[in-house]
Amino acid sequence: MPPTYIAAIDQGTTGTRCIVFDHGGQIVSSAYEEHRQIYPRAGWVEHDPLEVWEKTRLVIRAALAQGGIRPAEIAAVGVTNQRETTVVWDPRTGRPYANALVWQDTRTKEICDALASDGGQDRFRARVGLPLATYFSGPKIVWLLENVPGLRAAAEHGAALFGTMDTWIIWWLTGGPAGGAHVTDVTNASRTMLMDLATLDWDEEILRLLGIPRALLPQIRPSSDPQAYGRTGADGPFGAALPVSGDLGDQQAALVGQACFTPGEAKNTYGTGCFMLLNTGVRPVPSASGLLTTLGYRFGAQPAVYALEGSIAITGALVQWLRDNLRFFTRAAEVEELARQVEDAGGAYIVPAFSGLFAPYWRSDARGVFVGLTRYVTREHLCRAALEATAYQTRDVLEAMEKDSGVRLTALKVDGGMVVNELLMQFQADILGVPVVRPRVAETTALGAAYAAGLGVGFWSDTDALRQNWGVDRTWEPRMDAARRAALCRGWKKAVERTMGWLD
Repeated sequence: MPPTYIAAIDQGTTGTRCIVFDHGGQIVSSAYEEHRQIYPRAGWVEHDPLEVWEKTRLVIRAALAQGGIRPAEIAAVGVTNQRETTVVWDPRTGRPYANALVWQDTRTKEICDALASDGGQDRFRARVGLPLATYFSGPKIVWLLENVPGLRAAAEHGAALFGTMDTWIIWWLTGGPAGGAHVTDVTNASRTMLMDLATLDWDEEILRLLGIPRALLPQIRPSSDPQAYGRTGADGPFGAALPVSGDLGDQQAALVGQACFTPGEAKNTYGTGCFMLLNTGVRPVPSASGLLTTLGYRFGAQPAVYALEGSIAITGALVQWLRDNLRFFTRAAEVEELARQVEDAGGAYIVPAFSGLFAPYWRSDARGVFVGLTRYVTREHLCRAALEATAYQTRDVLEAMEKDSGVRLTALKVDGGMVVNELLMQFQADILGVPVVRPRVAETTALGAAYAAGLGVGFWSDTDALRQNWGVDRTWEPRMDAARRAALCRGWKKAVERTMGWLD
């Protein structure tokens, strides 16, 4: 019998998941493991790459066991990942030279400021679609080369490899020190600040300016590759030789999982951060409104598809912060229960600029604020304000996206862990003034990775087959009147202004 399933590995900021999907795009089995968040000092965020790989092995085995799935039943493996998180390791041993620098990490601010001193924050934007910001991988590589003893010499002599987490996972899956594939896809490469959007190759001039040896970098491949990047080993967690044929950054994977294959279609993913992507077709669209021009996906030899993206650093992470740092509750789901006990946020706003402000502001000098506090405000009001902050930040991004694209969105497809929060989804529809649509399969990031892998091996014939799998679970219609919406948004804009210029 032919294989009946696709396995997807979703390596995220807080944990790693393995999901097995059937041909209808439905979840057959799933397993998840969290990994540690390491904060050596203010603004620094790290992960232990070896811990992440060990958790990946655990969830693969657990997902197969849960579903009673034999390796022969799996047609291919797809990988999706937290983007921009940067790891450099020794290919001879698989040992990282340092912990991975997470996308939220801000230690590269001085490097970015120095680069911006000649040509400004948009110095490379015309070529790479990105501003100079601590968010992206390129400056993180520079920091590691400058601060990890012996790393630069190792990199120059071929004894070091760089990758985002997709590259790290695929390298281990396909053999690790015994010949693992050192690859990434166009979507992840587009987040390094090192790839030319037109050529889809590493930009030699930028590499030279940043002092990054090209030998450190992975080969750039399509997001869905009929040739496969490599095969899993019989002694690995899958226990058989399976093609690894799909690779997408997590937000682009969600775009694919939401079947946004037509220019003008958009999705918003609510996770640790919040990320809205708009399919702009086969030509990159420059942004004049603080958005990122990025790759959407590339399937095999077909032309690459581009996207505009609005990236928000802190959304679900704000709920985690209220839980872990302020101890407002013990389970993240309790935030909705508490927020429902009040009618509104009591005039309070929270702007979670913990890592500066991302789209559309791009202010690394910003820091988080609580504003509008009075003696009336309670824990319940602050829980509601935290949820509302996610919706306001999404509105900021949507306004910029409409300005850049000239397209007025009539509905927003949503996915990610926070979409189970129905109070948030209703407020999102209210503050946008458009319907918010949740699909039947909320794990669209993993689903997109599965689709990419499945297209690569012919498990699905084309994108039309993927569209047929998409279906609506629930739609929230806006209920707020325009005057109330405008007043709330004015308050939010004032709150955002208070965050800026905090760092000298």
